[in-house]
Amino acid sequence: MPTTTRTTKLPSGEAVQVLGQGTWKMGEDARRRAGEVNALKLGLDLGMTLIDTAEMYASGGAEEVVAEAIAGRREELFLVSKVLPSNASRTGVPAACEKSLKRLRTDRIDLYLLHWPGSVPLAETVDAFEALKKAGKIRHWGVSNFDTDEMEELTGLRSGGNVQTNQVLYNLSRRGPEFDLAPWSRQRGIPLMAYSPVEQGALARNARLEAIAARHNATAAQIALAWVVAQPGVIAIPKASSQEHVRQNVAALDIKLTADDLADLDRAFPPPTRKRGLEMI
Repeated sequence: MPTTTRTTKLPSGEAVQVLGQGTWKMGEDARRRAGEVNALKLGLDLGMTLIDTAEMYASGGAEEVVAEAIAGRREELFLVSKVLPSNASRTGVPAACEKSLKRLRTDRIDLYLLHWPGSVPLAETVDAFEALKKAGKIRHWGVSNFDTDEMEELTGLRSGGNVQTNQVLYNLSRRGPEFDLAPWSRQRGIPLMAYSPVEQGALARNARLEAIAARHNATAAQIALAWVVAQPGVIAIPKASSQEHVRQNVAALDIKLTADDLADLDRAFPPPTRKRGLEMI
């Protein structure tokens, strides 16, 4: 088990791990399936009990990988999945949810997210989420790729204040959310869930991060991940397809970045000085 376990709270008051497991691009190649399943299983063994997936990932294939990994262990984890905007209507949401539940081989999703803003009125999607909660199909709901103005619109709706998280692209090279979205979210106790916290591996090859990593006997990727999980009210969901990568991710929790480290990171990756549109990949 990791020597450090850290949680943050959802608006509901429920505590969730600040370091979870992502599954984007899992389920795309049958030859990698066993390795992906074993990586997720090891992550659970090491305390990364939040698993994030989506109906979009490998057209449901990632959810099937998750199902295999969590078989017999459903009570251990906090399961997150997402509905596509094209399925976000009053009738589309429950239909998509049922398909996800079937692929995941479970009777409930702990946190169900709208994958990004779409053409369906938000009020309609929120009503559908609330109906799923009442039916016991989901426990909580949230959104993904919502900028500050979209969050303002959402929370102004009837039941919109029940949003539990906003999953966004956030890492050292994508610090735009810090200008207004992150402060807005912290003020309201709504955690940000950071996807691609190592910029799909690009930060793992960064010389400036490697210099800081040398002080901690760590890797550049671990420093990038340690920085994300050190941010208040932020949950990171890196994907790891090998057991060694999982172990490295967990070890990042034990890295204590110093004031000098943080100053060097700010020089290498300056925080935003103006509003930027929310980035997506």
